[in-house]
Amino acid sequence: MAMTAEAAHKAAELVTSLKADPTVQIIGTTLFAIAVIHTFMVKKFEEIGHKYPDGSPKAELFHFLGEVEAVFGMWAGVLILFLTVIAGGTGAVAFLESMNFTEPAFVFVIMCMAGTRPVIKFAEQIIVAVSKMIPLNGKFSFYLSALVIGPLLGSFITEPAAMTVTALILQKNYYSKPDMSLKFKYATLGLLFVNISIGGTLTHFAAPPVLMVAGTWGWGMAHMIGHFGYKAAIAVVINAILIAWAFRKELAGDFSLRPEDRKEKMHPTWWITSIHLIFLALVVTSAHHMVIFLGAFLFFLGFTTVTKEYQDTIKLKESLLVGFFLGGLVVLGSLQAWWLQPLLAGMDNIPLYLGSTALTGITDNAALTYLGSLVEGITDEQKYFLVAGAVTGGGLTVIANAPNPAGFGILKENFGKEGISPLGLLKAALLPTFVALICFYFLVSL
Repeated sequence: MAMTAEAAHKAAELVTSLKADPTVQIIGTTLFAIAVIHTFMVKKFEEIGHKYPDGSPKAELFHFLGEVEAVFGMWAGVLILFLTVIAGGTGAVAFLESMNFTEPAFVFVIMCMAGTRPVIKFAEQIIVAVSKMIPLNGKFSFYLSALVIGPLLGSFITEPAAMTVTALILQKNYYSKPDMSLKFKYATLGLLFVNISIGGTLTHFAAPPVLMVAGTWGWGMAHMIGHFGYKAAIAVVINAILIAWAFRKELAGDFSLRPEDRKEKMHPTWWITSIHLIFLALVVTSAHHMVIFLGAFLFFLGFTTVTKEYQDTIKLKESLLVGFFLGGLVVLGSLQAWWLQPLLAGMDNIPLYLGSTALTGITDNAALTYLGSLVEGITDEQKYFLVAGAVTGGGLTVIANAPNPAGFGILKENFGKEGISPLGLLKAALLPTFVALICFYFLVSL
């Protein structure tokens, strides 16, 4: 036991020295910057890949480089190789073991669970019920309902789950239809990412950037609703109305859910849906305890196997890619404290608000708020503006918010062979982001 404690102490010292090493910091930041630039070049890599014969090594290489979900994991692997060279295998392993991969694992599990037929059907029923209360045509009202209720549900079933459910509903009922323009698809994607990012702030456990600081700063549900939640809800509604009105011609006419394919499985019964929701609740409540929610996930896989006639194929590959993306972000992001922390500490309220929004576009907003929570002497106003900026900027890029890769992975096939353009996403997210900025700044707290 003494040897184990001593070994753990030495490993901790080794990791601390590696993170403080200027060479490691510079290499880590350089690789992080390369990864960010890479995310904006995936479209180009895909285009190059199409120039070679399908299945050839060169084609497969460029298609791999064109997978945005693989980018951060790939460059994190380069970092681990570098650490192995300068610190040996022991140092690289110690560095990895010092990381917290609970959030990537949680997103993987929740994406698998939320993407199942019973959960999707249940969410659809809620959205349809709300859309019927809106005195407008069916296609328009269902769109409004999906992009308001879906994101706000993220405050209770977590943002990754809300992103998965809402993206799948949009894909099934809008993105898969040939009469919807590419401009509409981008505008809806930007709206979805921004609304999901701010829609999870009604509670203290659903949005990753809030989750990272709520315990440290003592923020509970009452605090979140009074300072963030009602402003977020107003912004979500305004954003949905603005985009829906802008595309009112494409959203004109009657609407009904896409009919079931004859090859699809049986409609899930109420008790199967209830058990799915219980599993979701168990995973959400144990979000900080990987051993519990991974164990629950194994039982969940067993249950879906027993009830396979009511299930679709579990989205394991897509969910694993998203988890891989976030895992790489955790590894590379851990070496950005040396420049981010002093930068945040030196900002006044408004520059901090705008700076946090902008920085979120090039780094995960949960990592940003976590680093901010380490700054000593930060005021309550600075805490507010840091988190408000982080959630507001969460839709600007695919790496800005942990659930974004899930939505990206689900919807990218509906943008043609070239996939989703990062620049196109950025442009589409600007208007919803501006609305959120205004709401979080000008609306007075309760």
